[in-house]
Amino acid sequence: MKTRYLSTGNEACAEGALRAGCRFYAGYPITPQNELIAYMARHMEERDGIFIQSESELAAISMVLGASAAGARAMTSSSSPGISLKQEGISYMAGCELPAVIVNIMRGGPGLGNISASQSDYFQATKGGGHGDYRLIVLAPATVQEMFDFTFKAFELADKYRTPVMILSDGMLGQMMEPLEYDEDIEPSGITKKPWAMTGAKGREAQSIRSLYLGDGVLEEYNKKLQKKYKKIKNNEIKCELYKCDDADIILVAYGSAGRITGSCIDKLREDGIKAGFIKPVTLWPFPYDIIKKAAENVDRFIVVEMSTGQMVEDVMLAVEGKAKVEFYGRTGGSIPQAEDIINVAKEKCNKCK
Repeated sequence: MKTRYLSTGNEACAEGALRAGCRFYAGYPITPQNELIAYMARHMEERDGIFIQSESELAAISMVLGASAAGARAMTSSSSPGISLKQEGISYMAGCELPAVIVNIMRGGPGLGNISASQSDYFQATKGGGHGDYRLIVLAPATVQEMFDFTFKAFELADKYRTPVMILSDGMLGQMMEPLEYDEDIEPSGITKKPWAMTGAKGREAQSIRSLYLGDGVLEEYNKKLQKKYKKIKNNEIKCELYKCDDADIILVAYGSAGRITGSCIDKLREDGIKAGFIKPVTLWPFPYDIIKKAAENVDRFIVVEMSTGQMVEDVMLAVEGKAKVEFYGRTGGSIPQAEDIINVAKEKCNKCK
């Protein structure tokens, strides 16, 4: 039976986690993600799970590490400054190959910034915010429905690859309300036995989970193993949405909340005689380099729209490899780009309308 109701993005994310089999949550309140932690506090017990409002963000990520090591599907969430505090623990989890889901409902920065929506944590999420050579799978929802769907999927990916997965959202999407629909009978996907989990050694040989490797050359070999896994993820898990790119002269690229605004501009630009297309990366890591590279063979220029001073634009430039001009339009500090402004920028930059 289908269930359909109005939900905030934060609550949709929490419900997606619960439906995916998340049975351990630890977090610390911070705006604008508090609806998520409040939802987990209300509903985790009725799902026979454990909810802990920890004493700090550092404690929360450490608790998630321990729960994951014991085999639980575990999650934490926060907003930008809180995610910064979790980075050491995230690096430990990547080094231990522990699956978990980490949700960042981004706010303006740097520092404490403000509580408005932003996308200025892109570098932190996609380039490795903590120490060491590691990667996170990073999913970027653009609707309330995707907050549910992507969170549900994130647990499957985390277990499949034994790696932390991040949901990179923002305060606008977390707070807004839209229809959410899912099947009441939906079952958690990708749940398998975890022979590596710390469940007690009775009946089997003792084992350990660690990220400390002190022997000469041992850590290098372990890093090679991790990189082999990341290469597999890049080969299998890239997701990207394209709209009207086949005959486009100019392509706009954006993700998340900036993506939903930018995508709404394409038909208007077409009505005004500009053959515009749209690319919305769904996985920010692995990034859809090859998809954008192929699109660059047939267009004059790209415009990257972000709620930042420009971070994903660097990855688009790398993908294009100089085959087309890459322009940038962004708002920062919690300011949100408006459709009218994006349309005007596209008209100004488009070769066809000069």
